[in-house]
Amino acid sequence: MQRLKKGSILNAVSLLELEPCTLNLEPFYMTPFTILSLIVVYFGLLLLVSHFVSKKDSGNDAFFKANKNSKWYLVAFGMIGTALSGVTFISVPGEVGNPDNQFKYFQFVLGNAIGFIIIAKILLPLYYRMNLTSIYGYIEQRLGHISYKTAATIFLISRTIGSSFRLYLVVIVLQRYVFDFYHIPFAVTVLISLALIFAYTYRGGLKTIIITDTLQTFFLVSSVFLTIFFVCDSLDLGVFEAFEQVKNSNYSKVFFFEDFMKGNYFWKQILGGIFVTIAMVGLDQDLMQKNLSCKNIGEAQKNMFTFTGIFVIINIFFLSVGALLYLFAEKNGIAVPTDLVTGKPRTDLLFPEIAFYHLNIIPSIVFLLGLTAATFATTDSALTALTTSFCVDFLGMDKAENSSKPNMVRTRHFVHIGFSFLMFLVIVFFNAINDASVVSMIFKIASYTYGPLLGLYAFGLFVKSKTVHDKWVPLVCVLSPAICFAISKNSAALFGDYVFDNELIIVNGLITFLGLWLISRPADKQTRF
Repeated sequence: MQRLKKGSILNAVSLLELEPCTLNLEPFYMTPFTILSLIVVYFGLLLLVSHFVSKKDSGNDAFFKANKNSKWYLVAFGMIGTALSGVTFISVPGEVGNPDNQFKYFQFVLGNAIGFIIIAKILLPLYYRMNLTSIYGYIEQRLGHISYKTAATIFLISRTIGSSFRLYLVVIVLQRYVFDFYHIPFAVTVLISLALIFAYTYRGGLKTIIITDTLQTFFLVSSVFLTIFFVCDSLDLGVFEAFEQVKNSNYSKVFFFEDFMKGNYFWKQILGGIFVTIAMVGLDQDLMQKNLSCKNIGEAQKNMFTFTGIFVIINIFFLSVGALLYLFAEKNGIAVPTDLVTGKPRTDLLFPEIAFYHLNIIPSIVFLLGLTAATFATTDSALTALTTSFCVDFLGMDKAENSSKPNMVRTRHFVHIGFSFLMFLVIVFFNAINDASVVSMIFKIASYTYGPLLGLYAFGLFVKSKTVHDKWVPLVCVLSPAICFAISKNSAALFGDYVFDNELIIVNGLITFLGLWLISRPADKQTRF
């Protein structure tokens, strides 16, 4: 490993080791103190916004639904930060260097866009017509009370795991570049991160999130464009020259039609993108909670269509950042950081490595603000949605008979603390066992956990003449992911060289749907929505 001058924060790194490379440190590079100071200022700003937004109204209606008074354009812009997360910010550019990936992810993004349109045209009108606070209220009225609790439980498990993994990614970066230098344990870093998120969300909830996520999305989007500018400047390329370089590089292949058996095949990615979006957005309390805070269905749909357009465009730029980073690394002899234990490349650390050690302080600040905004915009929203779902779906706080009960707000605070601590435990556990790409792991787990939700809603929406024997639904929703996992693990023996990718969620949803059909019975007229 190359020797660095005394005081460099790489001396404190114990988890990861870099391949030999030539470092070109600027006189004023990002020190741990500089990074920590920026984070403190950043969260100070969020806390200030939270204080002014929630000081007049911190009740449950503001926390759960933002008083049904959110501006659609603020929701649309803020949802970008929530939907992208630190995974998109780091892992997606990092994965561009894989010859089997390149711009493969854009196929998935196109599927996402189709999924968003389906949500806007089918699911949102249903939720508004039923005036839902928790979207799982539909399952209760359509399939039954146990089915409803099952759907809500699936969401709580899925979102807790998914959001914890996303936060884990940015905490790893903070640990490596800041807290290792001060000899602060990883668990304490996680605890500090969650405590900061809790501090600005526990009072105002969704009402606060709508404003803070708009601010954080601004930092995120600005960071993407400024990063492209600074990397192009370092490569002595203009915008059009950079476009040509990326187009002619070995990193920019978008469409993969060659081999149906591989995970990068076009139609696998498109179909996977559609159904992952329907499940992880349309059937997920997190992003739907923001949509349901708009005044009416018209504004909610306007928000979704606007969000979809911005989402597609911004992902093109994220992939372009990845290609430019690899071109920059090739030119300057920079190796991808490797894991000290396994020796495997950690592509999700290439972006921070270049930003902190091979560009000057301004691009470093831009990267840090973008990464922080991307990750915490996702986590604060998820924490609010988890609290909302538990309070509404399990404690019945939206019921008229409970709205006037004393200490309801205090109870909500304890639930918020509980989910913060649960995410802490999941992140620490994942850190102990993780040896895979974070972006792959998140979508792999989503295929197993969100598949049953897809099956439940598909059965409820498209099989009008039947309902289910309610008590058997939890068994179906447990067996379905188990069967799906077995099929995936034995795909080589069952289907030759076929490799499952994001389309695994379709298989899972289909197995759940068939299981529900087997336990179905004729529906009463009042249960047909």
